[in-house]
Amino acid sequence: MEKFKNQLITEKSIRLLQQNQYTFYVDSKLTKTEMKKWVEQFFDVEVEGINSSRTRNKKKWSSNFTSKKKMIVKLRTNYLIPLFLN
Repeated sequence: MEKFKNQLITEKSIRLLQQNQYTFYVDSKLTKTEMKKWVEQFFDVEVEGINSSRTRNKKKWSSNFTSKKKMIVKLRTNYLIPLFLN
């Protein structure tokens, strides 16, 4: 899927793994329902909920802004994504 960019590894995202929540960078046009369907089909899990947020990065020498979107996917109990160490 070209709309899914990569996983986000930060201190917070590692703490969220203990709560069965996984963090991804995604395309800024991707909706929550599209992300939910894709995660459920690709990883064969059940999603309980999704939170999304946008971050704006300002380039140092330019007035242009770039936007990133991240989604935190919470899975139902007894499900996990094997790509992440839990």
